[in-house]
This record gives sequence, structure tokens and C-alpha cells, in this order.
Amino acid sequence: MDITSDSPVHSTPLATAYRTMFRQANINDIGAMSQIRLSVTENVLSDPKRITSAMYEDFLEAAGRGWVAESDGKIIAFCYAAKADGSIWALFVRPGHEGQGLAKSLLGLAVNWLFDSGHERVHLSTGANTRADRFYAAQGWERSPVSDTEIAYYLTKPTLM
Repeated sequence: MDITSDSPVHSTPLATAYRTMFRQANINDIGAMSQIRLSVTENVLSDPKRITSAMYEDFLEAAGRGWVAESDGKIIAFCYAAKADGSIWALFVRPGHEGQGLAKSLLGLAVNWLFDSGHERVHLSTGANTRADRFYAAQGWERSPVSDTEIAYYLTKPTLM
């Protein structure tokens, strides 16, 4: 399912509107997703070869599902959910596109898919005292320190009354 939204770009003093489309990721998106993953300034991979194209491909359907945010034909953010353990495997926004609600929208797609897949609780981990740490806390996730440098987060499926 494609979802579109209008969002302003603040590259000049005058805001310019553009369309952002959220859609399920496909094999053609792997290069752009890898580029985004390697371009972030927090949660930097100590060994960039650790995350392979095969891993991205596995999470397209076999091990989970991925979604991308696309603007003007360019992937600007992505999220992956792991079906086996009900986790968020990745959520990254291209530098320069933060603060536009992309991560929140992609996370919502992934969490809803995991809940619809039968998981009662979704989890992830991130670096302590990072923008990601503050982002998940602001989204209402339960924060649980693992160590001085790692934080686990949990979100329980809401119960219907």
C-alpha cells in the first residue's frame, strides 16, 4: 500500500512543498537503503561490511518486511521489521531529512505489521543518549537500559476495550 503526505522542505527561507510516498521496500531499493545506513552520524556501524545486501534482501519478505519513504523518486528513509522475533531491525533517515515525521510514519507501518502478524510486543535496541533514544521515548515506548551504551525499547499492542 502506498501512502502519500505533503511535507515542507526548509532548504531555503521559503518552504517548498513536495510529496512523500511511503511504500513497501523492494530489491531495487537496497542500494539506497545501504547508502542511507552508511551516511548516518549516530549509530554508525563499526564495520560497514557487517550489514550485507543479502541481509537487506532477506528482510524484504523472508525474514521480515521493509518500507521506504520516497520523495521525487529518491529514497530518503527506511524501516525494517523482523517477523521471527517481533523487532525493529532498522530505522534510518537520510541526513538532511530528519524532523519531517518520516521515522514516525515508517515506524508506525512496521509496528502495525508486526502486531497484525501476531506479535503482542515489539522491541528494539539503540544507542544510549542518542536522537534515536529520545525519539523512541517520545513515541511512548518503554525504555529499559541494557548497559551504559545500549537501551532496549518495548511497545505492547494496545488492548481493545
